[in-house]
Amino acid sequence: MNKNIIFLLLAFLPCRLAAQSSWSLKTCIDYGLKNNRSNAIYANEKKMADAKAKEALAAYLPSIGVNSTLDDNLKVQVSVIPAGIFGPNDLRVAFTKKFNTNHVARVDQTIYDQSLLTGLKANKYNVQQADLNQRQNDETIIYNISTAYSQIFVYREQLNLLKANQETYKGQMEIISFQVKKGTALQKDADKVTVDYNNAQSQIQVAESNLTLAENQLKYEMGYPINDTLTIDSTTSGDVFMPVTSTFAINSPFTADNRTDYRISQVNAKLLEIDESRIKAGALPKLTAYAQYGFIGFGDRLGPAFSGMSPYSAIGLKLNIPLFDFFKRNAQYSQAKYKRLNAQENLKLDDDKYQLDYENARTKVLKEQSNVENNRRNIALAQSVLSTTDLQLQKGITNLTDWLNAQNSLKEAQNNYLNSLYAFFQARIDLEKAGGTLKTFYSGLSSAHEN
Repeated sequence: MNKNIIFLLLAFLPCRLAAQSSWSLKTCIDYGLKNNRSNAIYANEKKMADAKAKEALAAYLPSIGVNSTLDDNLKVQVSVIPAGIFGPNDLRVAFTKKFNTNHVARVDQTIYDQSLLTGLKANKYNVQQADLNQRQNDETIIYNISTAYSQIFVYREQLNLLKANQETYKGQMEIISFQVKKGTALQKDADKVTVDYNNAQSQIQVAESNLTLAENQLKYEMGYPINDTLTIDSTTSGDVFMPVTSTFAINSPFTADNRTDYRISQVNAKLLEIDESRIKAGALPKLTAYAQYGFIGFGDRLGPAFSGMSPYSAIGLKLNIPLFDFFKRNAQYSQAKYKRLNAQENLKLDDDKYQLDYENARTKVLKEQSNVENNRRNIALAQSVLSTTDLQLQKGITNLTDWLNAQNSLKEAQNNYLNSLYAFFQARIDLEKAGGTLKTFYSGLSSAHEN
């Protein structure tokens, strides 16, 4: 019984490994969102925002300090009591000794500081900014992985077409070689087909090299080990980009708020507004409470300065009213004001720019999708012409030149199709970026693309 179970497990294991070894676009993005090294940078930025919030709050919390001093008065200062108070002559008196020590603990508590209170409002926006930066990084990962993934699909399509063309040339070489031996064809005709066959082989090698580069680029964007094998799911690679007419990005009205970079600019504008208010609040009085307790000692020698210390304590309020820093503060306020105004104007410019980007991207993606469909039909037509010409060549009612021209027309149609296919994939992901829907695009990748 145990042997049967082990046999079944061993038989099932390769199937599981095979299933897991094929990567869809969604699984590639899943991996990249977890393993791309940039994640650590933006996670640290979020921690920095939290620490910055604590720093701002700490300015309104009690501060405690302990201060100790030891003075060695190498030459004791002497004060003069004027004549007539204690006698007819001036009296020179020293009010300290050679050594004096002072140890004091002090607690300061800000009671009112409007500039600090205003600055605390920035904490919420600093956290939002860190979150939006993290989101923008996720969108960049999704965009880069999708772009690299589509390149792999296009290069694989190119390889399939080139290998099919090579097989066609190979079959024609065999036929023309037989005809040369029979004397019904010239050697130059065989050489023409051989040249095209060799060109196809060279093109295959270039395409294989490009495919390897694209795979390495995808691994890099994912944070996947470069030297490890990554098998891409070829069956659904193109389906995830089609049809574009049913996507959220193409049908929904554009709003700049969908774009993360626009929302980051909004947060930055709010931070500039808070900074402007903080500088303005710097003109208001600041009230601080304090309490201190200490010991002070004096002595002609070092020992008594420590052993004979006397305690003292005090509590009080400190009011600070800035009076003569108006010009400096006013200049700072003016700078902050114009920075805030420029940020608001840039938001309006960005709104128009992002609207333009979206409309252009939507127009381009529909155009490129139409080009893909037209070029796919052209391939079918060129293939039909080649089949007809091939049959005519076999019957001897046309020549090899017509056959080669038909084959070249097919290759041209294939190249046009591949170029339009890549342009469509790029326009497709650019549309999601322009519409601020990269996250929606990623979330909408169906589970069918994962298996």
